[in-house]
Amino acid sequence: MKRLLGRLRGTEGSQLAEFAVTLPLLVVFLIAIYDFGNAFSVKHKLVTAVREGTRFAANQPTADLSNPSAGSCSPDDSICTGSVEAIARLVGAHLLTEGLPDCGLSNSSVQTVTTSDLSWTYSVSSGCAGTLSLTVNRGFTYQVSPSALYVKSMTVDATQVTISYPYTWQFRKVIGLIAPGSGYATSSQITATATVPNLN
Repeated sequence: MKRLLGRLRGTEGSQLAEFAVTLPLLVVFLIAIYDFGNAFSVKHKLVTAVREGTRFAANQPTADLSNPSAGSCSPDDSICTGSVEAIARLVGAHLLTEGLPDCGLSNSSVQTVTTSDLSWTYSVSSGCAGTLSLTVNRGFTYQVSPSALYVKSMTVDATQVTISYPYTWQFRKVIGLIAPGSGYATSSQITATATVPNLN
């Protein structure tokens, strides 16, 4: 009888040791699955936001883009309240609708705007782990090859909207359970781009 009890104690002890080893692994795997799934979800939401912004931009007039003051875009400048600013606000509003922080993109007082030709880049970081960057290129062009629809190649005038969004990883908080002292990035940038031919 003592021999049987001794074996049971040994088995229970080994099960406890196995549990102590596998529990941190399970926690890391579960957080990793959640975190990477969440990153894919954020990517999908960003693609949707820039797609909506690009569709809106392609329908906007280009008359305000030829304004000589378009190169000096600032929150107080009237050009920023025109078609380009409307695109940035739409993308910011769409991020908020999707449940993502817009990092201040909808608030023109916290934006840093730089311009180059027909491209505007908004940089904001209010309430985010890093800097959100939104580039609206109203002068983007691409080539269409000859096909059944087009007799010869054509240059298409389009609008391209690109967003680079800071994503905060939760994985870093638990990886220390199985790899103490390991260093993983706190956040990284997730990028999405959409291009639509201009209609105006």
